[in-house]
Amino acid sequence: MAQKKLIDGRSYGTGKRKTAVARVFLKSGPGVIRINGRSFEDYFPNESLRMVAAQPFAVIAKQGQFDADVNVHGGGVASQAQAVRHGISRALIVFDETFRPGLKRAGLLTRDSRVKERKKPGQPGARKKFQYSKR
Repeated sequence: MAQKKLIDGRSYGTGKRKTAVARVFLKSGPGVIRINGRSFEDYFPNESLRMVAAQPFAVIAKQGQFDADVNVHGGGVASQAQAVRHGISRALIVFDETFRPGLKRAGLLTRDSRVKERKKPGQPGARKKFQYSKR
């Protein structure tokens, strides 16, 4: 059950992926998406990244019916697009609980918890070891 997080009449959702964190504010509108104060097409120039970020609207067949104001930081552009997707999905559920089954079926509500493994002390990387020398 999603907890109601309405801020100034807008629904709110936090999306995460790797080290990218997206704060998403949704409200009914003509479908304008702004990310960090820039237009959607300007922030994600790659069509595939735009498709990933806007996937929740396509799943519930509500393209162009919600305005999204997004603040995203950390990670790379691909992780940020997936964080935006996760945040939009969570904000849509706060907006209307009936969207949940479709988003859940599409796997958009699951937080992808895979992150980079930390470097171990005394070694060159997370898994890499120095070459063994017998003599």
